[in-house]
Amino acid sequence: MSLTSAATLATLDRTGPRRITDLAAVEGVTQPAMTALVRVMEESGLVERRGDPSDKRVTLVCLTEAGASYVRTRRQAGVYAFERLIGELTGDEVEALLAALPALKHLAELESQDREGPKQ
Repeated sequence: MSLTSAATLATLDRTGPRRITDLAAVEGVTQPAMTALVRVMEESGLVERRGDPSDKRVTLVCLTEAGASYVRTRRQAGVYAFERLIGELTGDEVEALLAALPALKHLAELESQDREGPKQ
């Protein structure tokens, strides 16, 4: 799976259903590229398109259970990889990581806000 596909699934998991144009802007790709990507993910059973209850002219891209499961599995694999690697650090290095956690958390919050793009 491409990084853009994985990032798009993660965005949908974090923010809920989105318009294709919003997803394209958040992921930094063109609308035609996102449309093609959504089509492939739809064929793979990871996302589905639904009507927007508040505006019948709008179609939203939504995660399916398979898509949500993929995101969870991928995140858990990342957790395991970091656990293994952190286990190889010295005590001083682990302490340095712990001291850096507040700044890393703030970076993650900033990145998340940036990726969410404009509010609907």
